[in-house]
Amino acid sequence: MSQSSVNRYPFYSPRFWHGMRPLTWFRLLRQGDFSISPSRMGLAVSVSLATPFNTLLLGLQNLVFRRRLRAAELHGPPVFIIGHWRSGTTLLHELMVRDERWSSPSTYQCFAPSHFLLTQWFFRTFAAWLLPGKRPMDNMATGWDRPQEDEFALVNLGAPSPYRRIAFPRRGPVDMDYLDFEGVDEQSRQQWLATLKSFLHRVSAATTRPLVIKSPTHTGRIGYLADAFPNARFIHITRDPRDLFPSTCRLWRSLDDVQSLQAPSAATSDDGIEEYVLDCFTRMYAAFNEQRHKIDDHHLIEIRYEDLIADPVATLENIYDSLRLADFETVREEIQTWTDNEHRSYQPNKHQLSVADEQRLQEHWGDYFSRYNY
Repeated sequence: MSQSSVNRYPFYSPRFWHGMRPLTWFRLLRQGDFSISPSRMGLAVSVSLATPFNTLLLGLQNLVFRRRLRAAELHGPPVFIIGHWRSGTTLLHELMVRDERWSSPSTYQCFAPSHFLLTQWFFRTFAAWLLPGKRPMDNMATGWDRPQEDEFALVNLGAPSPYRRIAFPRRGPVDMDYLDFEGVDEQSRQQWLATLKSFLHRVSAATTRPLVIKSPTHTGRIGYLADAFPNARFIHITRDPRDLFPSTCRLWRSLDDVQSLQAPSAATSDDGIEEYVLDCFTRMYAAFNEQRHKIDDHHLIEIRYEDLIADPVATLENIYDSLRLADFETVREEIQTWTDNEHRSYQPNKHQLSVADEQRLQEHWGDYFSRYNY
């Protein structure tokens, strides 16, 4: 993928790291040995200037909303959308929250997880112009109110996450054990889960509705999430690996381009991205297949991206019925209208896979090919 194919971010658009507090930001810099590219020094300075304000605003939020925060709780069991990156999780997330009976962590809430209760009204009202029109990796629209991955909030709150790799991609993967909690001690795992719960409680305090939560990183954590959130539902979506692989490589390269503190290297097969994608997939699905037996049959459904694209309405109806979520007829017209007006005009990126790459995928992901009939 050429860098020119990435949807560009304006220089003034905030990056993930602007939502961090000072100590979390310092730890991220130390993890990367402060190896910031000269061309990204302005970004590092702007984040450094922003982080103290996040602490100040957190303090103000705790004063203003102390009673609301003390009483915060989930308004019913959450629904987790899981599956590999680029498998359609974002599309499904967008569809699910068309139903006003559900809510979701928003882009702004994940960007500023420490103080969004206090400040989200301002950014929604006056700062929409800060964001680009489309995400860097595809043609999905952006916006402060769009549903977002809670993993980004966890990164900004200082929880270990593989997403921290994006800051210093040349140094390679980090926190890979948090893809499946393999090797993570009990105390660290419970601390991570407590951070997630605390964030989701604050989101629930803002929305007062049950949550639909989407993060591909949760795919290898489902057993632990089921224990932490009794009666939670899980929607697992699959996609042809021959599309997943090149699309995910593009995802990481585009995020490295617009979010990294290091100038990107040439997008070639030796930049480490392809091996990273293969490794993440293998770890996530080994854990998913090991833990899925812990989920009640009526709490987990598996769908295919290809079916979701072909008939969003029928796929959503199947999800609602299988997981016993709610009356689908109430939202059928809304989903149908969205499908007719927006879905038909969406153009996914086109990818080509070489014969050698397809053979490599068959070698590494053969179980996924056979299990899901691809």
